[in-house]
This record gives sequence, structure tokens and C-alpha cells, in this order.
Amino acid sequence: MQSANMLLKKIIRSSVLPFAAQHGMKKDLFPLSRTLSLSLRLKQDNSCNRSEKLDLDAWKKVMKSRLQEEVNETVSECKEPATLAAAREMLEMWRLAGKSVPENITEEQLKTFMECTSKSAQKKYLKYLHLKELHKKNDKRKMEEKRERRLEAQERASETGVMKNNSFICLWANCMDKVYNWRAAQSMVFGQPLVFDMSFEKDMSVREVANTVRQIVLSESTNRRSVDPFHIHFCNFKDDSLYHKEFVKHYREAWGKLLITVTDQCYTEIFPKDKLIYLTADSPKVMKTFDHNKIYIVGSMVDRNIKTGVSLARAKRLGLETAALPLEKYLLWNTGAKNLTLDQMMQILLTLKDTGDWQKALEFVPKRKYCGFVNKPVYELKKTLSLINTLKLGKRQEELQKQFAKNYSKKQTQK
Repeated sequence: MQSANMLLKKIIRSSVLPFAAQHGMKKDLFPLSRTLSLSLRLKQDNSCNRSEKLDLDAWKKVMKSRLQEEVNETVSECKEPATLAAAREMLEMWRLAGKSVPENITEEQLKTFMECTSKSAQKKYLKYLHLKELHKKNDKRKMEEKRERRLEAQERASETGVMKNNSFICLWANCMDKVYNWRAAQSMVFGQPLVFDMSFEKDMSVREVANTVRQIVLSESTNRRSVDPFHIHFCNFKDDSLYHKEFVKHYREAWGKLLITVTDQCYTEIFPKDKLIYLTADSPKVMKTFDHNKIYIVGSMVDRNIKTGVSLARAKRLGLETAALPLEKYLLWNTGAKNLTLDQMMQILLTLKDTGDWQKALEFVPKRKYCGFVNKPVYELKKTLSLINTLKLGKRQEELQKQFAKNYSKKQTQK
């Protein structure tokens, strides 16, 4: 049977196809040849298995379901790029209209923009991206200017015959990096723990999370360069969170090589509660001295909207001791909130750990927030001020009584 099929195919190719090609019938003849071969095979299959019957209804259902799945997949694939393209067109129109819109925006940023709940949130997010893009352009321009100045200085040095030898500086920098890393490695075994609470992502916007991560990066570098660094713990840290994405952007390949402890557990599960102290500006208890046996917790949050009581409420829910820095005791504070950045808190805690001197530690507070240091505690100054006010009022009352007596005597003599 197979030899007969092969013979039939050869006959069709040798005789029929050239004739069809001459008369323009080649396109219609290929289906005909295919049907002939298929019909021969179907006859052969039917002759072999005549007892088997094909369930056409079930076959139609299966084919329809597969076709519907393919259509849904193609529609979903086409729909997402269409919405992204529409969003890009809208942003381009806003940018041409003079609004604060970045020139280049990635798909991830575009999806974040589309997930914003309100139009004001979308505008704030676009303004944040626009400012970020401007900062990057300015940094790039400054780097190019610096590189040009360095090249000009090298050309002038080569012309005068004086070449700078930077090999010693590079060797010194490498040696100091090794020393810092060795200290950080020792702190992971023998150092005092310092906890950063990473559970405030829901209370902040994307911009505030980015600012928080930037401050934590500065805190980590300050701690690594200190004489006796802390053992830093990132607790309640979730993978694929905004914190994690921003840290990867900053550290890149070095993120997995940091000499810190990162965990998704709460600090109450790692350390005993009686050793934990939550540092928050809203605490009614004021910190008097630095305790080397305690473990201090710092909330990883930037309060741009001054959300008071968030960290204090979390500490109370967990039943932890709280404390606030004695800013009013040592500083003549101006009006404003007593919130400090995370890198400032790190510098204050490191200075207290090394020296125990509050005046040296509080020098890292921005000078725009206070008038100066006080030699006496503030409550004593308040007592003296109140005493001065009472004395002034007493003298004033005596003067008024004397004036009233004079006027009264004059009225009596006139009568």
C-alpha cells in the first residue's frame, strides 16, 4: 500500500504539476494533491480501525475551549501595552502643557503611576520623578565638569613636568576600607546591637521610602567608619518590598555583602523585651544616659507630614520601654517638631557610646532648630523666668497703688 502511495505521488509530480504550472493552476492543485494523499491515509486508517468512532461533540468543545483561551491570552497581552501606551501619551501631553513630568519614564514607574488612587497622588509622584531626573542631570553635569577640570590639571602638570603620584592615596584608601570592614565584622560578633524597624512602609509614600533608604545608607556608612560600630539589624524586612528595591538600587551587587543582619522577624522574637528601648520623639520618658547593656530601636520612617504617635503606638502595642532624646534639657529649642533624620540619630548614638557627653552628641542636631546650648537645665531657667515675671508684676502693682492714692488725694482736696 505504501509503495502504491509513493508511486501515485511520483506520477502527480511528474505529469500533473508541470501542466498545472503552465496553465496557472498550481495554487489550486496543491490542496487537491494533499486531499488525495489524506484520503488514501484515511482509507488505510479506516480499514485498520473501523470499530473506533470519533466523538465530534467532545472534540468541538475541546477546540472551542482552546480557542477561547488563546483569544483571552492575546486580548490580555494586547490590552496591557495599549493602556501603557495611552498613559505614555497622556504624560507626553502633560509635559508639553508645561507640567512637572519626567522626560524618560520606565515601565515599572509607569505602572506605579497607574496604580495611584487619585489625580493628586499621580501629580505628586510625577513631580517626584521630575525632581529626581533633574538631580541626576545636575549630578552628571557636575561630574563632567569635574572630569574636565581634572584633565586640564593633568595637562598643565604634564606641561610643567610635575606629575602627581596617587598610588599612595589609593593604597591608603584600600587599607582603610579593609580596616572598616574588619571592625564591622567584629561588631557582628561582639558589638552592641542597634535595630532599625522596617515596618513603616504602609505609612509612607514612594518618595518618603526613598528618602528613608538614603538616610539609612548614610547611617550604615557612618557606623562602618566609627571606632566602635554597632551591629545593625534590619528587622521586619520583607523581600520584594519598596525598602528592598531601593536598597538594591543604592548598593547594587554589594547588597548581599553588607556586614549587617537582615531578617523578616520582629525584634521581640530575637531579643528579650526587658533589654529593648524604642527611641521616639513622642515618648513622655526622657533619656538620661546611654546604657551599653540595652538594645535601642530606631523607626525607619521619614515624617514629612509629621505623623505623630505612630512609632509610640507600635512600641506600646508590643509592651516595650520608650525614650526620647533630652533636646529641651540641653538646647534652647526653637519652634518646630523635634524629629531628627536617621543619619543624625546614628551620629548622636555613636558619640554617646564613645564619650557619654550629651553636649558633643547634640552638636549633630541642625543649628537651625535651636538657638544654642544651655548651662543650666531648662526647668531651672523657667523657674527664674517665672520669678522675674512675678517680681515685675509686683512692682507694677505697687506703682499702680501709689498712683491711685495720689489721684484720690487730689480729688479729695479739690472737693
